[in-house]
Amino acid sequence: MPLFGTDGVRGLANGTLTADLALSLAQATAVVLGQGRSAEQRRAQGRRARAVIARDPRISGEFLAAAVSAGLASSGVDVYDAGVIPTPALAFLIGDFEADFGIMISASHNPAPDNGIKVFARGGVKLPDVVERRIEANLGGPDLLPTGADVGRIRRFSDAEDRYLIHLLASLPNRLDGIHVVLDCAHGAASGVSPDAFRDAGARVTVIGADPDGININDGVGSTHLDHLAEAVVRLGADVGIAHDGDADRCLAVDANGRVVDGDQIMAILAASMHERGHLANDTLVATVMSNLGLHRAMRERGIDVVQTAVGDRYVLEAMTEGGHSLGGEQSGHVIMSEFATTGDGVLTGLHLVAEMARTGKSLAELASIMTVYPQVLVNVKDVDRERVSDPVVQDAVAAVTAELGETGRVLLRASGTEQLVRVMVEAADEATAHRHADALAEVVRERLAL
Repeated sequence: MPLFGTDGVRGLANGTLTADLALSLAQATAVVLGQGRSAEQRRAQGRRARAVIARDPRISGEFLAAAVSAGLASSGVDVYDAGVIPTPALAFLIGDFEADFGIMISASHNPAPDNGIKVFARGGVKLPDVVERRIEANLGGPDLLPTGADVGRIRRFSDAEDRYLIHLLASLPNRLDGIHVVLDCAHGAASGVSPDAFRDAGARVTVIGADPDGININDGVGSTHLDHLAEAVVRLGADVGIAHDGDADRCLAVDANGRVVDGDQIMAILAASMHERGHLANDTLVATVMSNLGLHRAMRERGIDVVQTAVGDRYVLEAMTEGGHSLGGEQSGHVIMSEFATTGDGVLTGLHLVAEMARTGKSLAELASIMTVYPQVLVNVKDVDRERVSDPVVQDAVAAVTAELGETGRVLLRASGTEQLVRVMVEAADEATAHRHADALAEVVRERLAL
């Protein structure tokens, strides 16, 4: 079974994800990412490979960061420890510091007992599958470890957060003066830098979920638990709520009435703004197949093309890079603004969303109204053969529903990449219609693909 999943190596800390594994993975990463043209350049400059590491505040990150640092330094890599910062901050710092690669220790929106290791290549980009496989193949580490003066050093990256903060503020088209923002930092990695960024940009800020103790990350707070944020926004009479997840690569929002504004709506707002200001490259937005039909219709009405990808921010970024596009993301709140970031950045996204409110003088509800959200029903059909999802009877049923819905809906069947199940997603003009068709299709899948 592959070690790397859809977003790095993840598992129960000190269970499947041990200190030994973290050390071995770091050594293998040093072997693979310390090779090639950059290694020749380093030798010419008389320096060792450099790596930036960071973590979110969950308690297991402390021993895992120590293990990763030991693995890298024992392989001759100089380590710059940025401490607790968001994943997108690490990605930015790799490029800004001209490091050879970086490692983030975080399990994102997962609960505290879990943790993960994400590896970024030079420039702060996620690794392609082929490089991940090379790292797995080198898990034994180098044949000969350096000794004496050739081992790496471990240093504190003392101005890491300041560099990232300056970068965020420099990206903004205008200040946020006059906007009252409630921030939910998920007791996670953004607890320090996100409030500072919004305040420095001129917003009035109220903060919740910003008291990490190592075990409360994502616990009833953050982008996966928006009730507390919605209540706080309404109670305080704030203009907007911004929610991050544990490592702050996501952003979801709440309007002044407590209604959730998801990643699709955020992308619609940003795409329309960038299009209007001439900053939307190729007049194109990149989104996954799970993005709402309403997003597609809203973009078409404004002369904006939508490129679709498989689910996963890595596929969004690949399409953006190949096509030279400047905006893309997922319904879950991973939004990539390639002019300023190489990965989803929840703090950056939140700042630009609120900046659009300040620029236009419109409420978030007004801005979000450019997109009609179609009811979307998802049914997971378990214990079926996902390999036979192209069964003719199943596909005929999908075609029949698609024809009946016409332009007022959409059908999507997806085989899970990890489980024996098929996901049936139906969008329609009303929820009752979406449920009716989703349930009917799920029954066809259940009968035809039963194990």
